[in-house]
Amino acid sequence: MTPGTLVLLNAPKETSAAWGGLPAALRSSGLDVLAPDVPDETGPRYIACASLLVGASAPAPPLVLVARGAAGPLLPGVALAQRAAHRPIGGYVFVDADLPRPLRHDHTAPENDVPMPPDWPEAPCGYLRTHPDRETHDKALREAHLRGWPTTEQEPTTTIAQALRELIGSL
Repeated sequence: MTPGTLVLLNAPKETSAAWGGLPAALRSSGLDVLAPDVPDETGPRYIACASLLVGASAPAPPLVLVARGAAGPLLPGVALAQRAAHRPIGGYVFVDADLPRPLRHDHTAPENDVPMPPDWPEAPCGYLRTHPDRETHDKALREAHLRGWPTTEQEPTTTIAQALRELIGSL
C-alpha cells in the first residue's frame, strides 16, 4: 500500500525522540511522516492528545499508524478518532509493540485500558521486530503471525526505515 502520511506514535511516557533518525530517514525516501510529541499521558488522554496533534497537522490520507511499545494497544482508539474526523486509515504497523486486547469487563482491568472499536482492525496490520535478541516481543510477533498479519524481523544488513517501508508495501 502507498500511505498518504505515516504517523509514528511513541510509547506513552516517551517523546518522539525515541524514534531516533527514523522520521528523517523515511522522509528522505519521499514519504510524508508525522511524529507528534504526545505529552506525558496514558490511556484515553494519550489517545485524545495524539488525535488532536495528528489532526492539527492536516495529514494526507490514507494514514498508516505506526506504534512503538506501549502505544500499540492505543492504536484502535487513535484510529477511531481519525476516522471520526474523516481521515481514513490505510494500515497499522506495530514496531516492537504490544498488541491491542479486548477490554475486560471485570474489576481487574488496569485503569488505562481503553475500549477497542468493534470493527477493529478495519485496515491491514503488520508487525516489525527490530531486536531479534529480545524475547519481550516474541509473543506479540507470534500472535501477529497467527492473525495472518505480515510480520518482519529486521535483518542486520537493513535499516529500520527499509524494513518498515517493505512491511508497509506488503499491507
